[in-house]
Amino acid sequence: MKTIMGTLLLCGWLVALAVAGEDTPRPTTDDAVLAARLEFIKSFKHAGLDSTADDAKLLRILVEGAKYKRGVEVGSFKGFGAVNMGMAFEKNGGQLFTLEIDPQIAEECRGNLKKVWLDKTVTVVVGDALQTLPKLEGEFDFVFIDARKEDYMKYLKAIEPKLKPGAMVVADNTIQSAKQMKDFLDYLTTSPDYDAVTVRASMEKRDGMTIAYKVR
Repeated sequence: MKTIMGTLLLCGWLVALAVAGEDTPRPTTDDAVLAARLEFIKSFKHAGLDSTADDAKLLRILVEGAKYKRGVEVGSFKGFGAVNMGMAFEKNGGQLFTLEIDPQIAEECRGNLKKVWLDKTVTVVVGDALQTLPKLEGEFDFVFIDARKEDYMKYLKAIEPKLKPGAMVVADNTIQSAKQMKDFLDYLTTSPDYDAVTVRASMEKRDGMTIAYKVR
């Protein structure tokens, strides 16, 4: 009986989420919140610039596993990656800043975060990341870069002074776009300040991500 009632309650929340969207009140139990978020992730309609489901899941695992608390995402798009990472930052008692240059897309990202009750954990910052990154205050322990490929090195240099030892830098599309970010990849793989490896969590885009750990 408890299982049936729990299922009915969850279904009610999912229907409310679909109908009311961003105005849906947060469920009263953690299990219901998690179930609604996972359903949102499962039913998310991906476009070309979205992170794949497996890549986004890897980001969530990295943040949650290392208990990172202050993160930056360069390139929000519609917020699929921010939702996944936001779940981990919320669990860790942390905060994510996601940066988007397009005001209209940034608003859509905000709406998606609000639908899954992550708008208090994830802050959407609108503007050119090369201008907004230096304005972020405090130290950070996690960075995900998925924006203009030729500017990856510039993004890193803009945020690097704020990275603590033990921080992680993750960059997307580092297989298919390796030539466009050669300076960035060469820096991460040769600098004594980082240990870096390129991984492929998903074959969906036939691409990969480079993960770099800041040693000092």
